[in-house]
Amino acid sequence: MPTFADRLLRFLTTFPLPGALPGGVEALSPFREPAVQDLLGQFAHKFYADNRPRVAVLGINPGRLGMGRTGVAFTDPGALAEFCGIAHGLPRQRPEISTQFVYQVVAALGGPAAFYQHFYLGSVYPLVLLRNGLNYNYYDAPNLTKALWPDMQRSLRQQVNELGLRADVAISLGKRNGLFFNKLNDELGLFKKIIVLDHPRYLMQYHRRELAANVARYVEALGECLVD
Repeated sequence: MPTFADRLLRFLTTFPLPGALPGGVEALSPFREPAVQDLLGQFAHKFYADNRPRVAVLGINPGRLGMGRTGVAFTDPGALAEFCGIAHGLPRQRPEISTQFVYQVVAALGGPAAFYQHFYLGSVYPLVLLRNGLNYNYYDAPNLTKALWPDMQRSLRQQVNELGLRADVAISLGKRNGLFFNKLNDELGLFKKIIVLDHPRYLMQYHRRELAANVARYVEALGECLVD
């Protein structure tokens, strides 16, 4: 029987690229690149090699320097090696601030092995979006959101139904993301409840002084989702 890892690899490596997007936005699938696919496979088979139902913790869409390079959501090259124990030859870069926050939460919840037993980190829209070579969000322009809406519906359906995620609760990373996540869920009826948290990048950019308190809020919210 395919494991959660096998199903995740299939989902990410086969998710289709969209047609031409408005506003000069380009979609990329890093998961089809052999080097990224290899790192994603190592991570998935290390932490998702079972069939446990997990809570979806979904961000917006991947960035080019984090998940776009490692294949792992909210995990830059440094975190992949240091926290996840997966060696690689990727050049070291300035740490991604979202990654820094997320792995403080992961550590507070027992470390990667314990965390990934219960939670699945992913994205509402699973492909990298770029405009003028820079990261772009699916909600940054209304016409882009409209163009991607069917694929976002497909993404959520596949993640819930094919990965075997828990349907009682999900977590949205980002309040604006939460607005669209909730609208999608109203249309699709996939989750009973969506808990919306401030995005890690927002917290690190504008509320870094309250880092410990913000990590504690995340730990409390995610901890309430744990079941025996």
